[in-house]
Amino acid sequence: MEERRKVATLTLGCKVNQYETDAVQELLSAVGYEIVEFQDKADVYLVNTCSVTNMADRKSRQMLHRARKMNPEGVVIAMGCYVQSAAEELLKDPYVDLVIGNNKKKDIVTILDEYFRTNHKVQEVIDINDTEEYEELTINEVSEHTRAYIKVQDGCNQFCSYCIIPYTRGRVRSRKMEDVLKEVESLAKNGYKEVVLTGIHLSSYGIDLREDGEELHRKAVYGIEKSKLLELIQKVAKIEGIKRVRLGSLEPRIITEEFATELTKIDEFCPHFHLSLQSGCDETLKRMNRHYTCEEYKESCNILRKAFDRPALTTDVIVGFPGETEEEFEQTYAYLDEINLYEMHVFKYSRRKGTRADQMKDQIADPIKAKRSALLLAMSSKNQKEFEDSFFGENVEILLEEAYEEEGKKYFVGHTKRYQKVAVEGDSFKENEEVLVMLTGRLSSGMLVGTRIFEEK
Repeated sequence: MEERRKVATLTLGCKVNQYETDAVQELLSAVGYEIVEFQDKADVYLVNTCSVTNMADRKSRQMLHRARKMNPEGVVIAMGCYVQSAAEELLKDPYVDLVIGNNKKKDIVTILDEYFRTNHKVQEVIDINDTEEYEELTINEVSEHTRAYIKVQDGCNQFCSYCIIPYTRGRVRSRKMEDVLKEVESLAKNGYKEVVLTGIHLSSYGIDLREDGEELHRKAVYGIEKSKLLELIQKVAKIEGIKRVRLGSLEPRIITEEFATELTKIDEFCPHFHLSLQSGCDETLKRMNRHYTCEEYKESCNILRKAFDRPALTTDVIVGFPGETEEEFEQTYAYLDEINLYEMHVFKYSRRKGTRADQMKDQIADPIKAKRSALLLAMSSKNQKEFEDSFFGENVEILLEEAYEEEGKKYFVGHTKRYQKVAVEGDSFKENEEVLVMLTGRLSSGMLVGTRIFEEK
């Protein structure tokens, strides 16, 4: 009997990439490949690359070269976003055997079969900006054991001045609703209770989906009477076995009173909103080519806080964007202090070749970026603690994920619907178990801790 070929995969970048890697693993496993850890010796090494920054490009190259060193006789595959931006460069790289771009991942089995037959280096890369096809990939199991990230959308039409992603992922392409629902049903039957709907620009979901007699929209329209994303959330929540529906990053303009009100009617919906901001200064937002103002963003936050009890509002902020003066940063700092978000992911601006921002004047020095980043991170830590402390003494439900040990005591750790991480003491719990706890304080590490509440039958 012929020994099964071993495949090791590595995912760089976002949750969409992780979803695609999981789907590719299932395709390979179905035809007899054995999936092993990346550090193990394998016959095939597949790196699903990222290209969001120059640093991500460099990391992608490093991992491809590391794969070659782990087994000089193995097949090394570069796949994904870095391939879209550097296909010719990768074709010349002696460490890389196969170059597979976005929208070609679904063909991994036939591409590998052809390579083993001919032993010829192959480039499978399309012009991603010239396709309307959503690449249909499917998963039945995921790398996380309790939470399943479901890719429902690809591409972006926004063209922020700092971002390469529209060039590596192409235009907005939405997955058919029936295909999403079918996949979630399969995952629910396999025991997954929480799903996270995700995409490259999730708020654009459905703008390219045409129904009978319906005009096809080519650019994002927010606040429309019938939001396809809202309809998708409603249908996913009704699937038997699904206890939680969470969303990936959203554009603030999708938040309307109608959208928020409809979400409050869905018991399974998690009131955790990641609304991408990037700057709290309108002048900086203009240079970034973001399509909203600080006032509009604040109104989105107000709508959500009016509709939900203490929703967890989180965001991304870039400091040191080209031309960001001290005054502009001070505006951002004061604005963020005012709107008081639960958590902020703070990024120091990183130049990316091929973007307009890379050519802008007044690039900011690294020490200034570091100083601004530290100030916002300190604010974020303070906000996070105050928000979490406001729940002390209250009962919350957590979905358990993994065992945890601290100072000799055994705990199980899970997340609330607001994505607060909570430990509950004990070692008799099970992964994927729903537990009601009263939040009582924090462990020495700072993690929230709760006492289990036994509900009366």
